[in-house]
Amino acid sequence: MNPAPNLILIGPMGAGKTCIGRRLAERFTLDFVDVDQAIVDAAGASIPTIFEHSGEAGFRSHEREALARVLEGRGQLVSTGGGAVLDPGNRALIAQRGFVVYLRVSVNAQLERLARDKGRPLLQRPDREQVLHDLAAHRDPLYRELADITLDTDPYTAADATAHLVVKLATQWQRQDLTP
Repeated sequence: MNPAPNLILIGPMGAGKTCIGRRLAERFTLDFVDVDQAIVDAAGASIPTIFEHSGEAGFRSHEREALARVLEGRGQLVSTGGGAVLDPGNRALIAQRGFVVYLRVSVNAQLERLARDKGRPLLQRPDREQVLHDLAAHRDPLYRELADITLDTDPYTAADATAHLVVKLATQWQRQDLTP
């Protein structure tokens, strides 16, 4: 058993971090926190607007601050943004403050799941498939290094993925959020 004060989901966009995260939070009676939403709330602007005005570097700065703020808490299911693992400080904080679940997804499944999504600044290009392949090549090793457990979400509905994770977590994660 790996004790940790939070359950943290990492993985690329379209892996199901938010959808599965909400279900897991309910199942384990954890507070659900979406880091992207925390960024929007703190900045008072949408993620596309932050990218437009501050670029990716500016967004990553907001992300770093929001993640640090969120992970001060305990008893949470934290859904990170796909690029949160790019920053070494974020990776250290994630590893220190949570049991980490990597939700893996293939590029084909991402393309299908994100086909109508217009709110992803990194995908606002005609070569979406190549962008996703490039992101996966760069980020997958970071996700793998950080993960306590991994689940390939391709073959599952959100409900089925949640059920599989509940079983895995029951044997590998020890909640440590009940005392300050």
